Amino acid sequence: MHPILFEIPKIDLGGWTIGPIPIRMYGLMIGLGFLIAVWLAARKAKKEGIDPERIMDMGVYLLLAAIIGSRLFYVLVNLQEFQRNWLDVFAIWKGGLVFYGGLIGAVAAGIWYVRKHELPVWKTADIVAPYIALGHMFGRFGCFFAGCCYGAPCHTSVGITFSDTHSLAPLGVPLYPTQLFEAGGELMNFLVLLVVYRFRKFDGQVFWLYPALYSILRFIVEFFRGDAARGVYFGGAISTSQVVSIVMFFVSLFMLVRLGRNQQVTAKIEDKKKSRNT
Repeated sequence: MHPILFEIPKIDLGGWTIGPIPIRMYGLMIGLGFLIAVWLAARKAKKEGIDPERIMDMGVYLLLAAIIGSRLFYVLVNLQEFQRNWLDVFAIWKGGLVFYGGLIGAVAAGIWYVRKHELPVWKTADIVAPYIALGHMFGRFGCFFAGCCYGAPCHTSVGITFSDTHSLAPLGVPLYPTQLFEAGGELMNFLVLLVVYRFRKFDGQVFWLYPALYSILRFIVEFFRGDAARGVYFGGAISTSQVVSIVMFFVSLFMLVRLGRNQQVTAKIEDKKKSRNT
């Protein structure tokens, strides 16, 4: 599509030259998604009695941890890509961010933050979870503009052909728009999580439902991906992200069952206390 929105022209400062500086859609979409997600999460937190400033502050840590985690995951899976020039590890504007790595990094940072500031862990996580999905939707639009995370060759009407020479996708070949598939799926996840939040039975339910839903979405989308650099095995039969999706799905189910049972036990104990008092 259009990886570069515009370029800031070269500036000559009397012996020093700055630019030209490309303004990339990838970074703009990630930034836009982050700002919208944090703003909405902070508003929700205020309604639930949690200091919105804490959510906004935590958002900065989550973003940094997500970028580091997603890039680290990509580098570990594609070490051979960086053997010639290790400085490319820091060139995140070229793409190469893996969502699962970012999610793990963000969760680790979130756990540290809520414990440090003594926030209710699962209640805070439930507030934030829907907006992670929303922010990721914007990120996938960024992938679409950049041409990364592209699909396999497509011979149906849904195929998208990339023509911009700055695109990371193969040019002139109709490809499955996997970035848009996932963006649409994340929008659905966002809406589902908002509904579940209104009727949740226990703290942590919304948070752990999100990786369960996303793992299903990602597992399916991976079958249409065409970028082998993400890590594929058995002749392309399964990818690294599909393996992680399977693990993530069962971990999420385990946590949902565990937290649900804990809530039932707590409810029974409270009922017994009430019956004794009466």
